[in-house]
Amino acid sequence: MQSHDGFFKQMRNPLGFRQISVVQGREGRPTNSPQVRIEKKEIGFVLVLFALLFEFGRPQDFLPPLKVIPFPSVIDASIALAVLFSGRVSLTNLQSKLWMGLLAFMACWVPFANNNFHAFSQLKDLTLYFFFYLGILTFVNTTGKMQKLILVWLGVHGLLAVNGMLHGGRGVGGWLGDENDFAMEMNVAVPFAFFLYQGTKGQGTKLLYLLLLGIFVLSSIATASRGGFLGLLAVGTFCWFYSPRKILALVLLVGVLLLVLVAAPQEYWDRMQTITDDSTMESGTAGQRMFTWGIGWEMFLANPVFGVGQGNFPWTIGEYLGGRTWQTKSLAGRQAHSLYFTLLPELGLIGLIIFGGMVFSNWQNVRYCNRFGLRSTQARNQGSLSVDADLEKAAWFGNAILGALVAYLVTSTFISTLYYPTFWILTGLAVALKNTTERYVKSTVGTPAVHIPSRVGAMRVTRPIS
Repeated sequence: MQSHDGFFKQMRNPLGFRQISVVQGREGRPTNSPQVRIEKKEIGFVLVLFALLFEFGRPQDFLPPLKVIPFPSVIDASIALAVLFSGRVSLTNLQSKLWMGLLAFMACWVPFANNNFHAFSQLKDLTLYFFFYLGILTFVNTTGKMQKLILVWLGVHGLLAVNGMLHGGRGVGGWLGDENDFAMEMNVAVPFAFFLYQGTKGQGTKLLYLLLLGIFVLSSIATASRGGFLGLLAVGTFCWFYSPRKILALVLLVGVLLLVLVAAPQEYWDRMQTITDDSTMESGTAGQRMFTWGIGWEMFLANPVFGVGQGNFPWTIGEYLGGRTWQTKSLAGRQAHSLYFTLLPELGLIGLIIFGGMVFSNWQNVRYCNRFGLRSTQARNQGSLSVDADLEKAAWFGNAILGALVAYLVTSTFISTLYYPTFWILTGLAVALKNTTERYVKSTVGTPAVHIPSRVGAMRVTRPIS
C-alpha cells in the first residue's frame, strides 16, 4: 500500500515527472538541485487557467445563468491587462508577428465585407484568442507551469469526453456542439494522453493517461463522424511514427484498436464503410461538401489575393452559384465545411501565407525542443547516468503538441474550424514550450546537468529514434 507521504508527493507532481529546479551554484551559475523550487504565484497564470476552462470546458453551457456575463471575453481581456502590466510581453517570435499581421488584414476587411457584422465578429474572436495566446507566452514561463497547464487542459478534455459519450457523441454546446467539431477536439486530445503515458514513470499516472487515452478515443468514436475517423487514423499513424519507443507504441495502439473493435457498434462500422460509397460521394454529405468546395474554389480564383473577408463565405457563395443548386436546394448561406476552403476564399493568398507560416513555425519550435530531448534520451540509451529529465519532458510535450496539430489539420479538412480556439491555443503552447526550453538550456550551459556522449551530442537528430 502506498504511504501517505508517497501519496502527497505524487499529488504535488501529478504528471509523474522528476522535478528539477534551477538554483544558484558556485560563481553564480545555475545548477540542478533535487529540492523543489517554489514558484511565485501570478494572477496572470491563474487567469490563463480560467480562460482554458471557460473556452474549452464551457461551464456556461452546463449552467446557462453563467451566460449572463461573457466570461471568456472578460477573462481574455483581463489577461491582456495582466500581460501589459507585467512588463514582460514579448512579440519577437514569428507567430506573434504573423498573428498581428493577420489581425491588421482582417481589420481592413471589416468596412468592406458583404457582412460587416460577421467580419467584425471573427476579428473580435481572433483578437481575444491573441490575448489568451499572449497570456500563455508571458505567464507559462517554466516547465512546471507548462506541466500544470497541460494537466488542466487534459482534465477539461477528460470531462468533455465523458459528457460527450453520455450525450450520443455531441459536445456541451457553442463551437463544440456539433459531433464533427467535437470529434476533432477529441482527436486533438489523443496525442497528449498517448505521449505523456510513454513519458511518465509513475504507475498511477500511467494508468491515468491510459484511461484518458481510452475515453478520448471512445468519445471520438461515439460521434460516428467519418471525418473524425479519418483524423483518428492519421493521429494513430503519427503517434507510432514519432514515438521513440516503437514496440511499446505498437502494443499501445493495438490495445486501443482492440478497445475500439469491442466498443464500437456495428452501426458505426456500417457508417464508416459509406465514406467511399457512390451514394455518399454523389448524393450524400460528401458530394454536397465537394460541390460546396468547388464553388469555394471559384470564389478563391475570383479573389486570389485578398479573398472575400473573414466570416463571409456563407454571405458570398450565393453570388457564385449562378443559379446552380444541390439536389434542387440552394446552398446560399452555407458554411464551407472545410478549414482550407474557408481559409482560401475568405482570406486569399495573404491568409494562406500567414496561416501556413504559423503552422511551419510551430513545427520548427517543437522540433527545437525535440532535438534536445531526444539527445538526452539517446544519452540514457548509451548508458549515461546523468541525463536531463526536463529536456526529455519537453520532447514528450513537443510530440503531443505536434500530434495535436496533425489531428486538427486532418480532421478539419471536413469542417470549418478556422475561427475555433484550438489551433490558436496550440500555437501558444508550441511557442511557450520553445521559450521555456530555450531558457532552460541557456540556464544550464556549463553545468553537468546534461551529459551526452560525444558521438550522441554530435549527432543531428532529424526524426525520432526507433
